[in-house]
Amino acid sequence: MRANDAQPGADRLYPSRPIPGVGAAILVSPADAAVATLPPGLPDPWGVVLVKRRFEPLAGHWSLPGGLLELGETLVEGVAREMREETGLIVEVGDVLEVFDRIALDEDRRIRHHYVLVDYWCRPIGGGLQADSDVSDVRVVAPEALGDFGVSSLVEQVVSKAIAAVTRR
Repeated sequence: MRANDAQPGADRLYPSRPIPGVGAAILVSPADAAVATLPPGLPDPWGVVLVKRRFEPLAGHWSLPGGLLELGETLVEGVAREMREETGLIVEVGDVLEVFDRIALDEDRRIRHHYVLVDYWCRPIGGGLQADSDVSDVRVVAPEALGDFGVSSLVEQVVSKAIAAVTRR
């Protein structure tokens, strides 16, 4: 076992190149309870799924669900897998909402993490909402309550783009 294998994600520290990842704004409505097991009292017309990260980076923080792309996996396959692994939901993957870098520096200004992330919007088509994999909690939150969970302004922008994309359809 390598030293970095002791904690999940430790092998992502101080990478030699950016690491590709995917994420999603999963939008749910009360009508989605007919196809997926969701908590009662969903926000109307839309709620968004947030997860509380279990491991670094962002351990203990709320964010959109997502993770790393696996070798040989398409972006859409990766989004669907990550959503199922972290939230228990089977999703239909929609359009790309945002592409961005997440770069974290250490105290010596060395690059500790560098991810290139592609965020999509998704809607549930099955499964049941439950925290799993790399998350310690999962919730459906009204978009106007995102600030109460301390999410970044980028998360708020991605959710706004997802709602705009869905309402244009």
